[in-house]
Amino acid sequence: MKKYDLTEGKILNKLLLVALPIMATQFIQMAYNFTDMFWLGKLGGKVASHAIASSGVAGLYMWLLMTFAFVGRMGAEIGVSQHFGKKDLKGAKEFSQNSVFISLILGLACGFVYVIFSRTLISFYGIKEENVAQDAANYLSIIGIAVPFTFLTNSLTGTFNGSGNSVMSLVANFAGLVINMVLDPLLIFGFNLGVNGAAIATAIAQIAVCVIFLIAIKKIKGRPFERYSFRFKISTEKIIKIIKWTIPISIETLLFSSLTMTITGFVSKFSAEALSVQSVGAQIESLSWLIGGGFGSALTAFVGQNFGATKWNRIHKGFKISLIAMSVWGAIITLFLFFGGRYLFRVFLSEPNILKMGEEYLKILAACQLIFCLEAISAGVFRGIGKTIPPSLVSGISNALRVPLAYFLSKTFLGLNGIWWGITIGASIRGIWIFIWYLVESKKFPKIDEKEILTNNLEHQ
Repeated sequence: MKKYDLTEGKILNKLLLVALPIMATQFIQMAYNFTDMFWLGKLGGKVASHAIASSGVAGLYMWLLMTFAFVGRMGAEIGVSQHFGKKDLKGAKEFSQNSVFISLILGLACGFVYVIFSRTLISFYGIKEENVAQDAANYLSIIGIAVPFTFLTNSLTGTFNGSGNSVMSLVANFAGLVINMVLDPLLIFGFNLGVNGAAIATAIAQIAVCVIFLIAIKKIKGRPFERYSFRFKISTEKIIKIIKWTIPISIETLLFSSLTMTITGFVSKFSAEALSVQSVGAQIESLSWLIGGGFGSALTAFVGQNFGATKWNRIHKGFKISLIAMSVWGAIITLFLFFGGRYLFRVFLSEPNILKMGEEYLKILAACQLIFCLEAISAGVFRGIGKTIPPSLVSGISNALRVPLAYFLSKTFLGLNGIWWGITIGASIRGIWIFIWYLVESKKFPKIDEKEILTNNLEHQ
């Protein structure tokens, strides 16, 4: 496993060397949820749809965790990539270590809340079915035990990605997926633990991934730093810098997760079956936003290193190449969701009414997939140069629009489909807005590299 200098060489090759492992890692993380839902779906009938609804509702709180987990990950990703670009390995390591410190503190706090207050948190949804609510609370409290490990994994992931070695994340998460796939059927059916079994399997897998990262950061060939210690001097300056970078991203994620949970509350008013459709549908749709987000994360590392090296020409070319690649992917996913949604739902749930609801869900959400891919690469460049406010501001305002849109449209003849249209319209506004903002902002960026500027100045003297 190698770490790559992203400031030299063919741009597409270097982008893919970092992006493909990250996208594969994102796909594996999605497969965790797919595995849980696949085996829970085998419980059959209403029991299956209720079990999937429970894990899906608890999963939204895990999504909310990313609000805080992103502090460690993005702090490391931006800090490490920019200092690698400057060839300042000492500064890069200090940003990584301080990101780890922040992750541990936040992870312990969040894990405590999820374990102790799981039932209170789940009551927010007002779920009609008591068994669904209780199973969701149990799932959340079990997963809460693994939360500190998940946070630590995020900061170490950011460290490896920022150094140009995204393969490590792929290897570690693949090992976790294998563990999850083995334990799921064993615990759900062999020990007859149902939803609790799925939660235990996921928690064990996440802890295992963290252990692999802890070994990798100190032992593997291609690690970001020759020596790495978890005993270090805390830097107030670097912590403030990390928080300054990540507050906009964290607020963005918090708003997105909170608003999604609010919309889930609207869905729960229809039925537990509607909740199961949302849970499965969101995982299928994540083929777009996880892959797009993964490419955006690779672009952040690429831009961060080239920003540190003041190679603006590579930044501009990297954006254009990413635009073409992600436009093609967005178009493929749009067609895939529109025409293949029903067949994908059949893998998890087979009841005719749920299949019809699921097919309509994915056809509506297909409308915003290409736009999301444009958003991912625009936000990736902004974050790579340390400008985290534009994508976060756009995301916060656009996502806030989802709630009134979903609420009012659900009160029309559209019913449940009105909620899906509210989500789609909000996502479309968000993607178009940040893409246009980037195009305007990029006109202010230098068009040539610092070395070319110095050369031109010398030639004119």
